[in-house]
Amino acid sequence: MNKENKMRHIKIEKVVLNVGATGAEIEKGVKLLKLLTGKNPAKRKARKRIPALGVRPGLEVGAVVTLRKNFEGILKKMLAAVDNKIKRKQVADNHFSFGIHEYIEIPGTEFQRDIGIRGLDVTVVFERAGKRVAKRKIKRGKIPKRQAVTKKEIINFMENKFEIRFEGKET
Repeated sequence: MNKENKMRHIKIEKVVLNVGATGAEIEKGVKLLKLLTGKNPAKRKARKRIPALGVRPGLEVGAVVTLRKNFEGILKKMLAAVDNKIKRKQVADNHFSFGIHEYIEIPGTEFQRDIGIRGLDVTVVFERAGKRVAKRKIKRGKIPKRQAVTKKEIINFMENKFEIRFEGKET
């Protein structure tokens, strides 16, 4: 009999799309995220002062949308925009991230004059069953290190499920 441990299975927890900008440019980023996902983005404020970039605490510096359900179609489009290729150094434990230089590279997306040419970042976060134990408010528990999703597991999962090619040397 095949006794496979269900608690070791990997699944995608969420897909996060974000755009960084300041001033009037942030509204264009909000329009872009709304166009791609159909959801209202949340604006992010700076916590630190960076004089070289003109950033001060409280200034809006980006917009973000988190997709927790029905994200497979959007994720496939985002991966198609980078030709289903990701560098191995973009993968870390529990997640991987990649950037899209221009949103018009995404299949099915047309140029919008009011948005202009703009890019975005995509982060895909993975989890195993039981992660809620560390996140819940009552009777919170600790999760061991073996509960983390490793780089190799993420690479195998994405190669099998989404047919992604990972480039670069193996770590």
